[in-house]
Amino acid sequence: MSLPPLSLYAHLPWCVQKCPYCDFNSHGLKGILPEAAYVDALLRDLDQDLPRVTGRRIETVFFGGGTPSLFSATGIARFLEGVRARLPFAADAEVTLEANPGTVERGRFAEYRAAGITRLSIGVQSFDEQALKVLGRIHSSGEAVTAAEEAHASGLSNFNLDLMYALPGQSLEGARDDIENAAALSPAHLSHYQLTLEPNTLFHAHPPVLPDEDTAWAMQEDCQATLAGRGYAQYETSAYATAGRQCHHNLNYWHFGDYLGVGAGAHGKLTDAAGRVTRLWKVKHPETYLKHAGRPESLGGVTEVGAQDLAFEFMLNRLRLMQDFEEGEFETATGLARSLLAPGLARARSLGLMENTATGWRTTERGHAYLNDLQSVFLPAAAESGAST
Repeated sequence: MSLPPLSLYAHLPWCVQKCPYCDFNSHGLKGILPEAAYVDALLRDLDQDLPRVTGRRIETVFFGGGTPSLFSATGIARFLEGVRARLPFAADAEVTLEANPGTVERGRFAEYRAAGITRLSIGVQSFDEQALKVLGRIHSSGEAVTAAEEAHASGLSNFNLDLMYALPGQSLEGARDDIENAAALSPAHLSHYQLTLEPNTLFHAHPPVLPDEDTAWAMQEDCQATLAGRGYAQYETSAYATAGRQCHHNLNYWHFGDYLGVGAGAHGKLTDAAGRVTRLWKVKHPETYLKHAGRPESLGGVTEVGAQDLAFEFMLNRLRLMQDFEEGEFETATGLARSLLAPGLARARSLGLMENTATGWRTTERGHAYLNDLQSVFLPAAAESGAST
C-alpha cells in the first residue's frame, strides 16, 4: 500500500485562563510564557519522531491549543523554519493557527502571515456578550469582529470562525443571530459545535442549565439552513465552508491520513512501510514535557493498532464526512480487506443508518442524526457480534 498523506500538529498548551467547558489539554498561564524554551522542546520532540517519517513530506500544519496566538510570530516562524530544515513541505501546504480574539493585537495577523501562516481559526464561540461571560471567554463581541476584519486586512481571508450553540439560556433566535453575525464577517469557513458537558471540566462539576434536546436539534437544523442560504456547504458533521475552502488538515484526519503530534499531550498516528499503524502520544503537563521533550520519558504511550481497531478508527473518522463512502477507500487507507467492514455495514443498513449506492455506501439522514450510534456499530465487539448472528 502507498503511505497516506502526512500532517503535523503542534500543541501549544497555555491560555490566559481555562474556560469552564474546555476538556482540552490547556493550562492557565502563570507568569511569563516560556516561548523560546517551548519552541526548542517542540523541535527536540520532532527530532525524536523523525525516524518514523523518513522520506515523507508535510501536507498541512496545525497549531492548536491552548491559545497558540499567545506565541509571537517570531516564535511561530522559528518553529516552522526548524520543521522545514528537517522535512519537506508540499508547495501548497496549509498552515493553520488557532487564535483567540482577546489575545490578538492590531497588526499581529500580518506578522503571522509573514511567519508562514496561511490560515486562521478564530475562537469566537458567540457574539452575545452574556454568553461570552458565562463561557469564561476573555474577549468581547466587538473584539471578535475586529479580529475578523484584521484577518481580511492581513491577507489571511482563509479563516475559520468557531461557534457553539445550545449555550446556557440560549434561544433559537440567539443561535441564529450568532450564525448571521458570523456570516456577515465573510469567513471562508465556519465550525458549529453543540456545547456538551465533558468530564473533568468545571461545567461538568457544576452544570449550567442548557436548552433541552428538542431545542438543541431545532437550533442545529435552523443554523444548517441559514448557513446553506449564505453559501456555506456542510462537508463534515460540524464544519461548513465556501467553495474550495474546506480545512485540508481536518480532511486528512477524516480520511484517515497520518499525522505527527508534537507538544504537551499531542497525539500522532503513523503508518510504516509494512502498513502497520502506530499511535503515540506525549506527556500532558507542560512542565514535564519541557523537561523531557526529545527523550523517551516524553512519551505518554506508544501502541500498534490491530486490524479490528483499525476498522473502527477508520469509520469513526470517515463517517464524520457528509460525502458518500466508496467501497475501496478502506483498503486504500489501511491496506486491509474490506470484508472487515462487512458486519458493521450490514448492521448499519439494517438499522437504517446507511444505504448502498452504485459505488459504495451513503449515510442516511437518520445516520447523520444519530452519528454516535452509527459509529458504535463498527466497534470490534459490535462487529464480532454482528458477524455471529
